[in-house]
Amino acid sequence: MSRKIHLLLPLLLVIFSASFSLSFSHGVHRKGMPKISSLASSRPYKIINVDDFGAKGDGKTDDSKAFKSAWNKACSSEDPVVLLVPNNKYLLKPMRFSGPCKSDQLNNHRILRIKGTIVASDDRSDYKDRRHWLVFEEIDHLRVEGSGTFDGNGKIWWQKSCKINKSLPCSAAPTAVTFIRCNHLRVAGLNFLNAQKMHLSFQKCVNVKALNLKLTAPEHSPNTDGIHITATRNIRLSNCTIGTGDDCISIVSGSKNILATDITCGPGHGISIGSLGARNSEDHVSNVFVDRATFTGTTNGVRIKTWQGGSGYAKVIRFLNIIMNRVKNPIIIDQDYCDQKKPCHEQKSAVQISNVIYSNITGTSSSKVAIKLDCSENLPCQDIVMHDVNLVTNHGKDDDNVKASCENVHFKRTPRKVFPSC
Repeated sequence: MSRKIHLLLPLLLVIFSASFSLSFSHGVHRKGMPKISSLASSRPYKIINVDDFGAKGDGKTDDSKAFKSAWNKACSSEDPVVLLVPNNKYLLKPMRFSGPCKSDQLNNHRILRIKGTIVASDDRSDYKDRRHWLVFEEIDHLRVEGSGTFDGNGKIWWQKSCKINKSLPCSAAPTAVTFIRCNHLRVAGLNFLNAQKMHLSFQKCVNVKALNLKLTAPEHSPNTDGIHITATRNIRLSNCTIGTGDDCISIVSGSKNILATDITCGPGHGISIGSLGARNSEDHVSNVFVDRATFTGTTNGVRIKTWQGGSGYAKVIRFLNIIMNRVKNPIIIDQDYCDQKKPCHEQKSAVQISNVIYSNITGTSSSKVAIKLDCSENLPCQDIVMHDVNLVTNHGKDDDNVKASCENVHFKRTPRKVFPSC
């Protein structure tokens, strides 16, 4: 890469960040809604305390009805509202916090301030919907923040997982906290602990900030992704510490304009774009920027994973300023992913991977192959750029150093200052 292009990368990231700020300021309005000033109302916030609706906060009594009543009161208010969860332990069955709320068109913020712990019911029969514990849907200008914790009580689900006990049939488990079609959303300062499956999921949301979050589960807990992003646009993740049994961050189809900065990942499976194209589907992901991330003891570092036989694209992706500590697969593209016992024969169709930059990535690999770019023969990876990449063995032996494996990769230009090189 020329010095001119190298120097332009920080500028491109600044421009990308600025575009995010612009989109967050102006937002996206639902079809048919009048465009209203983005300034929140100057009216004072109304405080609604879940304890005033009968919540016990003893960690044993089911407080679901109290939370539902408090939410209904908050959502029906025309004033800006703070729904307060005090510093106690509240037991909740699966429930939905649904909108639209009465003052959404006035751009009044609705704040759920969590100081205590919200813990999931450990009775599996409570979960009529096996895919969700807590769902926030169709709520605009929502802020979920505080120093509190969502505890998914996941152990009862992990024990019944076919990944833990091979003799059991595979069955669904709930995502702990899911946001669906929530625009102008902010989630900040919270802890997510021991999710049943995924910890935090954003689905079909627009203009999202997820800031200063901590997501934690044991290394071998099955499918416990930290943050899962699907069909979501304009999302900023910043200063998040994630250590789970699956992907720290997973980004799947329909997602674009994603900026992740200052991410700490490990244990887990790294930051993954995909999987895409499963069951011959057409999937699309674009404009993903990961800047300043540290991976420690993870299965993967930065990964793009697509199924053979799929279609669509993963494009305009940047992995910048990343540190790898004892990572098994620091840099990996698997364009021909196939998860079955029988041999997989390469199919003609594939998800196109293009315009990907890896820059200033350093550290140690716990496996022999530090860089693995396994692309499709029929639809090779296009416009791949690597520069200032230095990955070495974590064993400390010069004669046991790492290597790169690159198949069907079309580099935009010759990799510069890259070790190991293809």
